[in-house]
Parts: sequence; structure tokens; C-alpha cells
Amino acid sequence: MDSKEVSLIIKWSGKEFPIEDLTEHDTVAVLRHEICKKTQVRPERQKLLNLKYKGKPVTDDVRLGAMDLKPNFKVMMVGSLESDIKEAASRPEDVGSVVNDFDNEEEDNVAFENKEVYLAKINKRIKDYTIKELNPPREGKRLLVLDIDYTIFDHRSAAENGTELMRPYLHEFLTSAYQDYDIAIWSATSMRWIVEKMKLLGVTDEARDYKLVFMLDDAAMITVLCPLRGVIEVKPLGVIWGKYSQYSSKNTIMFDDLRRNFLMNPKSGLRIKPFSEAHLNRHKDKELVKLAKYLKAIAEHCDDFDTLNHRRWEDYLAKKRSSH
Repeated sequence: MDSKEVSLIIKWSGKEFPIEDLTEHDTVAVLRHEICKKTQVRPERQKLLNLKYKGKPVTDDVRLGAMDLKPNFKVMMVGSLESDIKEAASRPEDVGSVVNDFDNEEEDNVAFENKEVYLAKINKRIKDYTIKELNPPREGKRLLVLDIDYTIFDHRSAAENGTELMRPYLHEFLTSAYQDYDIAIWSATSMRWIVEKMKLLGVTDEARDYKLVFMLDDAAMITVLCPLRGVIEVKPLGVIWGKYSQYSSKNTIMFDDLRRNFLMNPKSGLRIKPFSEAHLNRHKDKELVKLAKYLKAIAEHCDDFDTLNHRRWEDYLAKKRSSH
């Protein structure tokens, strides 16, 4: 059964902000997260004046469907921007990534990927989101989905040029992976920043021995309410699989420095060691060299990636080496 969509309009500071990416199953906590994305007013600073449940001000756990709101119901909000906080002002493209990324087994066992409310959001992305395709998919290739910040690029350090912030061996890694995989980029930032970063790193240069198949930005992500982490945004691979039938969990792997980004597809994600402080680490970081070998090994020896445990990728490599 499809989830009913909920559309609201937030009135704040003399302006109106439409909030459309919600369903009846979402809670007020998720609504606050969406309001923050539109207004930059943090959830704990928001006072939703005329949003009531059973005659009382709403609490964060109330589901939107329980309030019987009319389409485009106007919510009056009072709240102040925290413009004096440097961190908030300096990282506007990373909304949502300020939550700590706990490595928690208990939460990993929650079946987010099977919950109706999230499947409905994925279906909405499949229908409404346009993937920026750069080159056509190649028949018979697997799919590698890469994050940018802290995965292949240190976006916080200062440098003379982009190559100083690039993770070592990036081009060699992509050239190797391209032999067996179509390569996609998915970053929790706007497409404008993704395009600029790919140019900065030289990844989209025509002369390369590899090509990107497509790119996705933050608009393809969905919000998830986690028991331990609260409201976060994740990258559901189902958006890609719904658009391209040749890819599935059997032949897709995603690299990201934040495990929460693949909570919807925990078996398909490999948490890469974050690359930061490039000036200190660019001469000793060899993560991509080792991961290129892993990608090659599983492409040659595994027909179904669902059978793999990517957390133990280094053990997998060691076993393959010892068997030869």
C-alpha cells in the first residue's frame, strides 16, 4: 500500500518555504530536519506555533498522518539562525553530515531497507529524480559508487591546488576499477559542487583511461529516522537500481567514509578509511591501492556480491593471496 504524501508550507521570517518530501509515516522530527535544510534553522531552535496534536503542541515522535493536515497546510515557525557559529557558516554544502557516525552493530540490524515509509521515498526518487548521466552503462559491467569528501578528496584542508587534496593513487585506482566496473559518483552536496570537484581532480578529463557513468547529488538522498542517531540522510542504492535494471545488490558496491550513508543497503557498502589532513597523509596513504586489488578479486571470483562481507575485505584479500 502506497504511503500518502504530506505537503506543508513553513512561514518564517516573512517568507514561505514549501516542504514536500514527506509522507504520513514521517514524524515531526523528520519535518524539523527538512525545515532545517530549507531555512538553516536548527531543529532544536524551531518553535512550530500552530502545529497541534490532540489540542497540545506536538512532540517530535508524532506522525504527520496522525494530525490530519490539509495539503499545503501553513505552519507558523519562530526560530533564530545560528550565524555566529563558524562551523555552520563554513560548511553549507554538508547539511546533515554533522551527526556522529557511530559504528553501531545494534542499529545495523534494523531493517531500514524493508520499511514501507522509506521504500515510498525511494520510489518517489526513482520517479522524480534525474540522474546526471555522463556516459552510457556498459553491458556486463558491475557498478562502483564512490563518495567524494574524505573518500577520494580532503575537502577541509588548505592547499595550493586540487591535486594536493586528492587521495593518492586516485587515477590509477579508477583506471583499474574501470576494467570491471561502471563508476558512479554520489556525494551529499549539490551537483554544482560535484561537477566542480570532479574538474578540480581531473576525473572528468577526456584523456583519462576511464569514464564516469553518472553522478548523483544530495537531492537523491532520503531522510531516515534512526533509533540511536535521530534523523539522518542516507544514499539508497535502490534509486539507481530502479533507474538502471542491469545493476542490483548482486553487482553493486559503494565506498563511503560514513557507514550511515549506506544504512539502506548495509551489505553493499564498504566503509573506506577517511582521507583527511592531506598535507600529512598524501605520501603514506595507500588505501586505494589495496582497494583496487579487492575490487579486482571480487570481480574475478564472485558472481553475487550479496554473499560478501565488505567489512572483512582485507581478510578476503589475504586469503586470496595465500591461496595462490
